Amino acid sequence: MIIELDMQSDVPIYTQLVNQIIEGIASGRLKLGEPLPSVRSLASDIGINLHTVNKAYTLLKQDGYIQVHRQRGVVVDPDGMPPVTEEFMAKQHSQLKPIVAEAICRGMDKQQLMDLVERIHQEITETDNEKENA
Repeated sequence: MIIELDMQSDVPIYTQLVNQIIEGIASGRLKLGEPLPSVRSLASDIGINLHTVNKAYTLLKQDGYIQVHRQRGVVVDPDGMPPVTEEFMAKQHSQLKPIVAEAICRGMDKQQLMDLVERIHQEITETDNEKENA
């Protein structure tokens, strides 16, 4: 999986890293049980501080996306992904509400917003073969 970070973005680098790893899992490019690079190795490969990678891995571990083994290293949680819980739904609601509000303020109607969400879902879940043939 290729990690692409925007060093000029307002989004913190550890958040970009968390988001890209979750997107990699959601798209199927990262499989359950698949090893991830060590903190030191990933930090070196993408040229960022190892504490930044450590913070991203810690957040991913707390949310149940990865496991850290002393012997096997960091792996995508082989037992599956965390379920949709009320806490998760509340988090999604609070994160999406300002995005929806901004879209409304800018004149985007409900259908345009739903089309955008559908397109993003398709981009993430579309396989590499489907992308090549599109």
